[in-house]
Amino acid sequence: MNTFEKIYDVVCKIPKGKVATYGQVAFLAGNPRWSQIVGYALHANPRPIEIPCHRVVNRFGGLASAFAFGGENAQRSLLESEGIEFDDDGFVLMDEYCIKLP
Repeated sequence: MNTFEKIYDVVCKIPKGKVATYGQVAFLAGNPRWSQIVGYALHANPRPIEIPCHRVVNRFGGLASAFAFGGENAQRSLLESEGIEFDDDGFVLMDEYCIKLP
């Protein structure tokens, strides 16, 4: 499995109604230093219907300003459709919706 495939495998395991950070995805894919590579992989997502890249946010719960499939508003809309809530500044409520690493 190449690096992008490892990343896509992790992203596919993020449950509906939850998010993960770029760093968490990198860690779970095998290298905690791959956060930026996670961003590249998600931008190149070959199967956006199957690989839920909208569930990946920055460490503060911020959305991708250049969300590859319609911009920041599209990412927020997809997350809200899964029941994810945001604070008044537009950040995901991470204590409630971020996956927990073992």
